[in-house]
Amino acid sequence: MGKTILITGGAGFIGSNLCRRLLNDGNKIICVDNLYTGQIRNIKPLMTNQNFKFINHNIIEPLTIEEKLDQIYNLACPASPPHYQKDPLFTINTCFIGTTNMLNLAKKNNCKMLQASTSEVYGDPLEHPQKEGYRGHVNCFGIRSCYDEGKRSAETLCFNYINQFGVKVKIIRIFNTYGPYMAKDDGRVITNFVNQALNDQDETIYGDGSQTRSFQYIDDLIEAMIKVMDTDDTFHGPINLGNPNEFTIKELAEIILELIKESKSKMIYKELPMDDPCKRRPDISLAKEKLKWEPVIQLREGLLKTINYFKKIKDMDQK
Repeated sequence: MGKTILITGGAGFIGSNLCRRLLNDGNKIICVDNLYTGQIRNIKPLMTNQNFKFINHNIIEPLTIEEKLDQIYNLACPASPPHYQKDPLFTINTCFIGTTNMLNLAKKNNCKMLQASTSEVYGDPLEHPQKEGYRGHVNCFGIRSCYDEGKRSAETLCFNYINQFGVKVKIIRIFNTYGPYMAKDDGRVITNFVNQALNDQDETIYGDGSQTRSFQYIDDLIEAMIKVMDTDDTFHGPINLGNPNEFTIKELAEIILELIKESKSKMIYKELPMDDPCKRRPDISLAKEKLKWEPVIQLREGLLKTINYFKKIKDMDQK
């Protein structure tokens, strides 16, 4: 029998992919999003499904849900640097007040809640690869701090609710993820490079391109998220979810130009933004052990799917 599942940030990149998967699995989905960065077109095809309901709501404000909830996925928060830096107070309030409201809803419904945290809690790491026990190297006053520290405070809140009220919370730390339904203007490196290449604009590399990232395709992440939610109530995390294969930013740019053969783009270099991490790679030993999971979609395969998605979006926008 299907569950009633609330997904905050459900019109965003990860949220809309999760809505699709859980709907296809036979669940009733309540999608909550204030469309600050989420997009209606991400969920428009789902609107005619009788098991899907959309609520336009900002989770900083208390939320009343009439249905009895079985699960909550709390994904609501601007997640790319241009978006979360646009209004830092909104970002940190979403992390702290918004998460408090969702924890209270989970407590009221006595249901499981999955909290989407981030690899950004590790900051510019001195440990490589990053394990869950690493406490991070974060600038708490920098331009990224509203997100880094916001997500760290949300993790603290979750453990307070676990310890004080017995709320069944699970914390995931999501590493760089990409795929269909990303916003083309979100400022993430893959969306930047793909859309620049599709439009014959020069690919902008910040710094010398030697900084590294590990890129996870969205389908792998969604599979892992559901597995985490299905763990027993004694497991709370945090748990790293990412692809441990590491690439330099310059290598990524070269691969994308190789895959978009018709592009006339070249690579140009600009100054590296403040506090931009030099390296990022997850240790996923815990996920392998606890979830029997590891990513199966490798970078070139995932990039081709993503490029095809953005080609379709480009064609739609031109009509």
